Amino acid sequence: MTKANIVNAIAKETGIDRATVLASVEGFMNQVMEAMNEGENVYLRGFGSFIVKKRAEKAARHIKNNTTIIIPERHVPTFKPSSYFTENMKARLGKKGKKK
Repeated sequence: MTKANIVNAIAKETGIDRATVLASVEGFMNQVMEAMNEGENVYLRGFGSFIVKKRAEKAARHIKNNTTIIIPERHVPTFKPSSYFTENMKARLGKKGKKK
């Protein structure tokens, strides 16, 4: 599903015009990105959490040159679904992930 599909579905479901829904969806995404860029986590009760995780510095191998390189510490965005979200998916899709 793409952003356009989401906008169309919300517009159809709510009766709000597409341009307004698109502005709202983009505004939401911008706020989540802005908060995470500042190191803040975003919690949406009943949906999930957008979390900034810290990855420690580590050593890796550069196979071509057969040398060790150091990958610096970094922060990565992650999403953790809520238990309600997960249970809802299991109920709808079953354990194998296929739609019933």
